[in-house]
Amino acid sequence: MRPERRRNLYDGSFCVLFIVDNRRFKRLYYEVLDHDPTHKDMIRFFRRFRQILHTRGLTLKGVTTDGSPLYPEPLAKVFGAIEHQICQFHVLKELIKSILKAVAQARKKLKARQIPRPRGRPSGAKAKQQVRKNQRLQQKIADLFTYRGLFVKHTLTPKEKTVLRRMTRGQPQLRALRTIMDEVYRLFDRRCRLDTALEKLAALRRRVGRFASLSKTLNKLFAPNLEKALTFLDDSLLPATSNAAERANRRHRKMQKNIYRVRTREHIRQRIAVDMQRDVHRESQHQTADTLHRIRAKKRIITHEKRKIA
Repeated sequence: MRPERRRNLYDGSFCVLFIVDNRRFKRLYYEVLDHDPTHKDMIRFFRRFRQILHTRGLTLKGVTTDGSPLYPEPLAKVFGAIEHQICQFHVLKELIKSILKAVAQARKKLKARQIPRPRGRPSGAKAKQQVRKNQRLQQKIADLFTYRGLFVKHTLTPKEKTVLRRMTRGQPQLRALRTIMDEVYRLFDRRCRLDTALEKLAALRRRVGRFASLSKTLNKLFAPNLEKALTFLDDSLLPATSNAAERANRRHRKMQKNIYRVRTREHIRQRIAVDMQRDVHRESQHQTADTLHRIRAKKRIITHEKRKIA
């Protein structure tokens, strides 16, 4: 059996555990808890799922989860040494937060360089010079806030590159932030192998380590989850993200919006079971609907031809 995706969802005081097929985007197994899951809960949950796989003669080859510490130990204890991929989206999300935090710190430093001035018009050449300096700094602060997304955007247009160069003129650390983000995106290129990506990551960490202030802000770059997020590079069938599980969670959220009264543990179980049963028959329902549409289209064509002849 190819890799699966694990994700948990909190619904009020309940926690819903989902295991989703990464290829067909179908929920395979679920459980509703009335408390926060622990390692014991996860071990029991995985053992039940392993028993289902054993009954059908299937073996789990890999799993994709988010970066929660709740999964690695139970997975290793129940399934042994299987491939465990950390969701690429969640890792990049944490790194993007760190980059934007570094940009915010740069704005604070620029604001601290502003010279306090009394209210009113400046009198004298020195006072006017201070006002012009404060205005230039304020414009830089405003640009860094307005265009902060350029530091983390995956691909920049030529115009955006020009704006970024203008904003970071005279601030090498800010330019280094954009370069670091480009290198991070290159790590997740499927044309690259895992060994090569790990070498690039080691070189990137050494580069960031030279900046004392950046290494503290970008501490997520040194997290062990980043290596696990690159596992998919050596397995074309291993999903890089937990999008299948996230889609299942969004489906559950939509269901709760339509049926808000469903909040007891038993009712949540029943609603999920009904929804999963619909998923089983959805493909045949689509085939039936397509057949009916084709038959109706043929009837319209025949009727139109008869009218022409008449």
